[in-house]
Parts: sequence; C-alpha cells; structure tokens
Amino acid sequence: MQELVLIQPTRAAEKQWTREAASAAARREFEERLVECGPLAYRVARGVLRNTADAEDVAQEALLRAYRRFDRLRDPNRFRGWLVRITFRLALDRTRSAKRRELRETQWAQPARRPAQRTAEDLAASSEFQAHFDRAFDTLPDKLRLVLLLAAMEGHTLEEVAAMLGVPIGTVKSRLFVARKKLAEKLQCHVSTTKKP
Repeated sequence: MQELVLIQPTRAAEKQWTREAASAAARREFEERLVECGPLAYRVARGVLRNTADAEDVAQEALLRAYRRFDRLRDPNRFRGWLVRITFRLALDRTRSAKRRELRETQWAQPARRPAQRTAEDLAASSEFQAHFDRAFDTLPDKLRLVLLLAAMEGHTLEEVAAMLGVPIGTVKSRLFVARKKLAEKLQCHVSTTKKP
C-alpha cells in the first residue's frame, strides 16, 4: 500500500511536466508563426480601417485572440489564413461600431460643393478621389473586400489568398473579378464627370 502512495505523486508530477512541456512547445510554435504573419495582421487591419492607431489596436487584439485560441487550431499550417480572418472580422466590427457611433453623435453632414472641372489625372491625384475610392471600397460586401484587399492591394497570389481563406481558387478569381467590376462601376461616375465635352 505504501508503494502506491509513493508512485502517485510521481505520476502527477509527470503529467504536470508533460502539460507544461506541451504548453511551452505550443507557445514556441505560436511565436514562430507570429514572426512570419504578425505584420500581415496589421496590414489587413490598416487596409480595412485606414487609420494607423486603430489598425494597431485591432492587430494586437487579433494576435491576442489567436494566442488564446491557438490550441483550438486543428491545422497549424492554416495559421496565416486563420489570423487574416480574425483580423478582418475585428476590423469590420471596429468600422461598424465607429459608423454607428458617428451616426449617433452627428446629424447629416453638410452637402459637399462640386469642384470645378478637372482632368482625370488631377482627379486621380486628389484626395477627393481617394475619399470616393474609400467610400466605394467600404460599400463592397465583406467577402469581395477581403479578396480585393489581399490580392490587389497586398499583392498576394490567388493561390495564397485561396489558402488563407480556405476557399477554392475559382471562388477567389470570381470574387476578385466581381469586386473589381463593382468598384469600377462605383468610381465611373466620378471619373466620367471629368471628361471634356
């Protein structure tokens, strides 16, 4: 009976040591993936929010959530896409929250004055066009906006985007085509006003 009592603490200590070793290994693996993918979280957040301070906050929150839930990730090779989705959702939540807050705090903004006729080059270079672009980009559905952000603005290949989002490459191509088409349609009225009669 006394032998059994002596063996029990040793097994408990072994289990504790095994848990700590597994936790340390998971922490090391997360840190390795973080070095590779951490800047991507900021770029995705910045692409959605267009504000450096908010993007930093969202990226940090996304990394914290990823760290807390890293043990739930079934395939660590999909970490990059998983982190992109977490970051994108958090950035969208932040954007929606800011829009709701803005609507509560302010009434309709004063109507903007129409600028004098300019060339297309002048318009493209102006901050006015950037504002039109930002508004048009924000009206795209989330799926289209994420694909456009990753492929066209971040420069990832279609295969990389498909792997990050966990969708077939045909879906990525289709979403990218539709996103570009819708964006062009929304911006067409701003460019066509600059054409000379």
